[in-house]
Amino acid sequence: MQATRPLLYKGFFGRSLDEFKRLSHIVFSLEGIKGAQTPYELHSFRSPISIQDCKVMSDVQIGGFSSAYLDWVASPPPSSGKPGPSPNSPGYARFHGAISIELPKNRPEIQRTGYAAFRTRDRPPTIFGRSLLNIDPYVYLALRVRSDGRSYFVNVQTESVVPTDLHQHRLFVKKPGEWETVLIKWNDFVRTNHGFVVEPQTEIMRQKVKSIGIGLTDRIPGPFELCIERMWATNDEREADSLVDLSPQKKQAVDEARGSKEGKLKTKQGQKVAWGSK
Repeated sequence: MQATRPLLYKGFFGRSLDEFKRLSHIVFSLEGIKGAQTPYELHSFRSPISIQDCKVMSDVQIGGFSSAYLDWVASPPPSSGKPGPSPNSPGYARFHGAISIELPKNRPEIQRTGYAAFRTRDRPPTIFGRSLLNIDPYVYLALRVRSDGRSYFVNVQTESVVPTDLHQHRLFVKKPGEWETVLIKWNDFVRTNHGFVVEPQTEIMRQKVKSIGIGLTDRIPGPFELCIERMWATNDEREADSLVDLSPQKKQAVDEARGSKEGKLKTKQGQKVAWGSK
């Protein structure tokens, strides 16, 4: 097993200075009392080096044949007439490849393939100690994406007692093929382990988020492409083109009444998790 590489873009003192600025802003703006007033950027793909701070994974690691890549793409110039992710954005990341469900012939113990994913790398320490994301003051995770419409999941990993736990939520888009901002409530993520829903359910450890990523596990053979400009935490619903605010378990009855969409997540009893979207 290979150790996760640290973030590359800044040295120890640069990271420490950024953390000092962030903590100072929280103190002087009284965010602990008034609540967060400004968005908190979790990861931006606006520079070419940003993709080096991410880890790409697929079933190739267990002998499968799916492919996955994360490339940086420069935004088209305004004169081209082609839409970019947002005004004055220099670029974005393109997560792409092809899903294969072919099983490795020389590994009979492998019974399931067909997945690809990427996530941000573990954040290295600063002068203040281990560097983790604190999204406690925020209601929503926001993502600026352009999707091909396939069934992607957003994956959040925390410094949990069980290291293999993931909190997951479907990435619903309203306009496949176009750029849009999607907001997901942090409280609506579902705790999973190796693809199965874990009971009892617990909320995300909001002060100890290690990484955020996106995965594709629909097991539909063929190419995929998801473009992403940035991920951030926010309290402002006005930032959204699409707002996902139905809890997949707490409001399952509402989901079914509206015509739920079944995802690939299942409980250990084999029941599918219903996902609702507005």
